[in-house]
Amino acid sequence: MYLSVIDVKPLDDYVLWLTFENGEEKTFDVKPYLTLGRFQELKDVTLFRTARVCFDTIEWDNHLDLDPEVLYQDGVSQVQSEPELLRVAEESAEYNVRSEN
Repeated sequence: MYLSVIDVKPLDDYVLWLTFENGEEKTFDVKPYLTLGRFQELKDVTLFRTARVCFDTIEWDNHLDLDPEVLYQDGVSQVQSEPELLRVAEESAEYNVRSEN
């Protein structure tokens, strides 16, 4: 069983921001594929930015796609850890206290 991609946003440097059906968000670096066969066409940034959801995965205007299992397994999770969230909240609280003084 694999998870379907429900949203994709092409980012700079040939990276995709992906949202999966379970709500997880991951980034996927396409650069390692840019030397392979027709994937070389994606070096054209204009073409790379045409990435869109198609059925349960992503597809570009040149009809290339990537398996959703590969996107999920090799994607990098973008969930902040609890300590990181606490640090950001503490910094925000400190900034608010300083701003009021």
